Amino acid sequence: MSQATLRIRKAAVLGAGVMGAQIAAHLTNAGIQTVLFDLAAREGPKNGIAIKAITHLGKLSPAPLAARELAAAITPADYDEHLAELKDCDFVIEAIAERMDWKLDLYRKIAAHIPERTILASNTSGLSINRLAEALPENLRHRFLGVHFFNPPRYMHLVEVTPGKATDHKLLEGLEAFLTSSLGKGVVFARDTPNFIGNRIGVFSMLATMYHTAQFGLGFDVVDALTGPAVGRPKSATYRTADVVGLDTMAHVIKTMADTLPDDPWREHFKAPVWLAALIEKGALGAKAGAGFYRKAGKEIQVLDLAKRDYRASEQKASDAVAAILALKNPAEKFAKLRASGDPEAQFLWACFRDLFHYTAYHLEGIAETARDVDFAIRWGYGWKLGPFETWQAAGWEQVARWIAEDIAAGKAMSRAPLPRWVTDGRKGVHTADGSYSPRANKAIPRSAAPVYRRQLFPDALIGETFDTGSTVWENGGIRLWTLGNDDVGIVSFKTKMCTFDDQVLDGIQHAVGLAEEKLKALVVWQTGPVFSAGANLKGVLGLLQEGKVSQLESMIANFQRTTQRVQHGLVPTVAAVRGLCLGGGCELQMHSARTVAALESYIGLVEAGVGLLPAGGGLKEIAERCARASFTDDPFEQVKHYFETIAMAKASGSALEAKQLGYLRPSDVVVFNANELLYVAKHVAASLAESGWRPPLPQATHVAGDVATATFKAQLVNMLAGHFISEHDMDIATRIADTLCGGNIERGSVVDAQWLLDLERHHFMALAQMEKTQARIAHTMATGKPLRN
Repeated sequence: MSQATLRIRKAAVLGAGVMGAQIAAHLTNAGIQTVLFDLAAREGPKNGIAIKAITHLGKLSPAPLAARELAAAITPADYDEHLAELKDCDFVIEAIAERMDWKLDLYRKIAAHIPERTILASNTSGLSINRLAEALPENLRHRFLGVHFFNPPRYMHLVEVTPGKATDHKLLEGLEAFLTSSLGKGVVFARDTPNFIGNRIGVFSMLATMYHTAQFGLGFDVVDALTGPAVGRPKSATYRTADVVGLDTMAHVIKTMADTLPDDPWREHFKAPVWLAALIEKGALGAKAGAGFYRKAGKEIQVLDLAKRDYRASEQKASDAVAAILALKNPAEKFAKLRASGDPEAQFLWACFRDLFHYTAYHLEGIAETARDVDFAIRWGYGWKLGPFETWQAAGWEQVARWIAEDIAAGKAMSRAPLPRWVTDGRKGVHTADGSYSPRANKAIPRSAAPVYRRQLFPDALIGETFDTGSTVWENGGIRLWTLGNDDVGIVSFKTKMCTFDDQVLDGIQHAVGLAEEKLKALVVWQTGPVFSAGANLKGVLGLLQEGKVSQLESMIANFQRTTQRVQHGLVPTVAAVRGLCLGGGCELQMHSARTVAALESYIGLVEAGVGLLPAGGGLKEIAERCARASFTDDPFEQVKHYFETIAMAKASGSALEAKQLGYLRPSDVVVFNANELLYVAKHVAASLAESGWRPPLPQATHVAGDVATATFKAQLVNMLAGHFISEHDMDIATRIADTLCGGNIERGSVVDAQWLLDLERHHFMALAQMEKTQARIAHTMATGKPLRN
């Protein structure tokens, strides 16, 4: 596989504001030496502004750093003393405020310190890349371009790459591969137009929503009920999003559109509504000021009521009629009913979608190469399930196009600009099996054939796209064993909701290992959705307990233990390909794999204590064995201490890197930054293990910490109970965890085998499961999604 190789060892970020500091954090997550620059401080150390920004990273939520300790790896710098640091940087990203004059001044200041081999990029969200390049000497312009991360940079998938006129296109493939694989991003190439793609369309959508809010006289909470998950968009919808962004920032973005798009047919609408300007004038700037469209009064969420000129309790509910329309599964039927309905909420939604479709189609040729670029920009940058063109196509392209044209002619649309001719040329949509439509090329253009995308066996799919789902080797009601390609690596995927475990899944895994030993050289456990496994099926567990089928539950736990041991001791290596939630039994399964390949955004943990139980699928056994191997003496107490607190407190990692720190992942386990590359890497790791002669571990004689260690833990728990930090039930759970990790009621340094530890696990699990307080915790968690402390 050949591609332009881009090696980045060291990077610099210019600007330690909200975006700059978080970009630096994510570069550091990826193992890149990073220097964070800002202005020299007037007091204290000159690099004090950058130092403060780095310190603040640990306080942000969601966390920009994949592990808090990584903050120490970022070097704080200032422009007065440390410009020499730029000399050995391979990548420099400018991320200062959106002021053209400030950016140009900074470029003139740093230009002499940037090597000709270095890529210099601006994180601008909408200023002209070609205009910015004018401040650079000719020898740097060919390696200058826009690289726009979305906030928060660690979590938002989109990066817009905008080449300038002078940008050397040879560097684009290497940069695209770096952003995609090393940083885990989805790259969209944009044209050098104001606000590029994501913000051009996304901000217009918000403007159209605000315009129609006033036109139809709807409350802000009602609009958020209509423009959130009900239409496949984030919970923050429209006005909550504006509060989070900041109303002053929102007004600035709107003004920028008006200033930079003088010829846009929708320009008359590029202005802040009167009520938005009034809120800003009062200092109600949104979440950062404690009030905006919403505010919190005690525990009550209140929304601004324009008619009353005061806040009232937020109801955030659509009308019953519109809720029923939005619940329809058929998009064509849904849009037809929205347009035909006399309900103001339905008319509002149709108007918002109509104007969004109209605007996006009108500007497609000017802002992007293909409709795919627009849809991915909005999906990845704004969190929509479908992009605007996908939504239109799903609703019936030709019919919706006719409706839009009718509304334009009737003067109902926000602009009288005509739809482009290609919209009504008889097409059924813009996404086909041949690719996505490009107005400039007047044909469908397929996905990029760049080598980096060969690593994505199942990339994010556009509407109507399908990918090779492989050949089924065997399946039952719980799992599917299948292969993809001709590498003899089997893939196990669960069929259950949230990939939970039941007996069909457990029996299926054991059978799959047996088949792999006969026909394949390795196995990968990989799920087709964004969750590896949420653990045991709690509904099934509680049902068995409530029906008095205790022996049946114990048989299932014993089966779980047999499954993890079969995976660990099978004659072919099993690799766990983890992303998203990997909790309880899911964590135990990956701990018993030959190797785990985890996406950065993997949230891994043995969290059974939160529902009144303890890990009983071999997880505590595995930890006791790991502690014994790590100990230089026959007493692994020091190693056990770390794990005990983690498991008793039901800690889950905030990333795969943190999972390594917590001990859920091993040092040899692999972390990948792009979840779409997970299966590709896992298959290669599995094949490599098989080719290198992998053998299962031999049975291990395990030295345990014994009853003295358990007593030590129990003494600590007694103090916590006395201080009301834990409940009596918490203490019982934690004591049983300690007893299992320490090997039970035996002497310190005693040697036990795996079965001894498995029996201890199962004994304590069953004792806890039959307790009323544990069953109350399970029921509460199932009903609310939150833990119960009783």
